[in-house]
Amino acid sequence: MKAVVIDEQGDVEVMRYRDIEMPVLESGQVRIAMRACSLNYHDIFTRRGMPGVRTPLPMILGCDCAGVIAEMAPDVQGWALGDRVLADPISRFSTHEDPEPSMPIKFLGDTRWGGYADYVVVWDRQLIRIPESVSTEVAACLPVAYGSAYRMVMYHGKIEAGDRVLVLGASGGVGNCSVQLAKSVGCFVVGACGSEARCRQLKDLFGVDETINTAEEDVVKATRRLTGGSLLRGGGFDVVVNSQGGEYWAKGLRCLKAGGRMVTNGALSGFDPPTDIRYIFQGELTIQGSNGWQHEDVENLVGLVAADKLKPHIGATYPLEQGIEAHKALEERKHFGKIVITGDAPILSTTGPHQP
Repeated sequence: MKAVVIDEQGDVEVMRYRDIEMPVLESGQVRIAMRACSLNYHDIFTRRGMPGVRTPLPMILGCDCAGVIAEMAPDVQGWALGDRVLADPISRFSTHEDPEPSMPIKFLGDTRWGGYADYVVVWDRQLIRIPESVSTEVAACLPVAYGSAYRMVMYHGKIEAGDRVLVLGASGGVGNCSVQLAKSVGCFVVGACGSEARCRQLKDLFGVDETINTAEEDVVKATRRLTGGSLLRGGGFDVVVNSQGGEYWAKGLRCLKAGGRMVTNGALSGFDPPTDIRYIFQGELTIQGSNGWQHEDVENLVGLVAADKLKPHIGATYPLEQGIEAHKALEERKHFGKIVITGDAPILSTTGPHQP
């Protein structure tokens, strides 16, 4: 099969579009013919190498994959060739037969070959059926970014109608979903991002109430302007959604109101920023971490999209053979919203390959 492969970790130059042998199906597994694979910053971190994470090489990047079932192990039931499916990237068990949750997590595009390829092999328990009203491209946007946002905002953030919510990094995948979820429950939502053009897109596409262009205005000063004061003077947000880290860690705390809460699931701008602890205890703030998603979170997201209550925005699509260019575009932040790689590999059968 064709795939975008890394044989070592490093800069984008380590990526190669080449032939690689397909993995053999194990018991309980299916082979998906990739139709869409959305990109995430996790792909970049895996390519570069992350402290404490051992990535087996060669590796095919790409956590989020949707497509059609092209081949199944004999013991797989309830599915058929050609079924449109989305793969939950995480499988918590190393073998189909072993139900122990203590087994190592397997993560597509990280510890198992991912979606920058003609075919992706997953266990049947990872599959989520795609409704007819949902495209494979849109479905592929959901697991990592939208699943993480759903878990962080809805489950841990416990947002309610009337809450004032600030979303930092609102122009990315997690940010896009976070602002939509907050708007869907009746929050006053402010999206912060780094350009006026992206601020306009947040208003035009998702209907955010206000935006902050962080290239032109400090987010803490903007918070005082928009909410009428600072943390200890009657202003601030009920909830700050912060996947940025770095310089925005301390700033995010200062954007909260007294008794407010900050939810976090990432550190795109740095993982070890300084923290002024006085803001935490004087403001009686809550900091809540959120790690990934659960399978049912992704199922819920598919349902929201099918019900037209959530609309992932796709900024650009690239065919698989241009997967390296797509990855570069992600790293250079060329597009607003999700970037999706597409494929058209055939279904595999005993009578030969054919297109669905």
